[in-house]
Amino acid sequence: MRKADIKIEVGERRLAGRFLEPGTGWPGVLFVHGWAGSQKRDEKRSRYIARLGCICLTFDMRGHGLTQEDQTRVTRADNLADIRAAYDKLASHPAIDASSIAVVGSSYGAYLSAYLTAERDVRWLAMRVPALYRDDDWDVPKHALDRHDLQLYRSRQVPLKTNRALRQCQKFRGDVLIVESENDELVPHPTIASYLASFGNARSITHRIIDGADHALSEPESRRSYDDLLTRWLREMILNAR
Repeated sequence: MRKADIKIEVGERRLAGRFLEPGTGWPGVLFVHGWAGSQKRDEKRSRYIARLGCICLTFDMRGHGLTQEDQTRVTRADNLADIRAAYDKLASHPAIDASSIAVVGSSYGAYLSAYLTAERDVRWLAMRVPALYRDDDWDVPKHALDRHDLQLYRSRQVPLKTNRALRQCQKFRGDVLIVESENDELVPHPTIASYLASFGNARSITHRIIDGADHALSEPESRRSYDDLLTRWLREMILNAR
């Protein structure tokens, strides 16, 4: 906490006062969209979060947004490099407290965010319907991965020792929010269970299920439910940290 003594002028009088200011900067929040998504999907909720006193960053991974024509060539390694660069851009903001950064990832973006936690200082990690992939073919274009095989892989709980993303989650010591969609056709409950079992060293784990929701949160009510969940959780985390 910083203190600054001041004088308050009232007519001819000068009153003694003191500013008390937080000793740190503002929390930062990095939004990471899912595969075939874009930063537009996070635009509205990032405005909500900014009202909590956060500096938010949304961005388009390569192969998305203005570079969608590259999507068939993009690998997981490419997109992880994109997320790393976006994090560094946020952390370098002069008003940011670099020790108070949250990452909010959806689906594919949540999966890659697990890797980011091993390389960068992430205090809070929110994962909505986090996807899971085999370690194999890391440098193969993501678009070319066998979708049928992925569904089989996600249909059962994956042992932590067999998956690198889950092992990164095991090392994470911050606070975690995992949001599941009740009627998710792409990320079924066993995948969520794999993630929940992996965060053995997390400071706290919050798990919520959005009733009736599909993977993409197609219905407005589902999107509102997620926005409310995320906002309440981040508010609690940020206020407890101050």
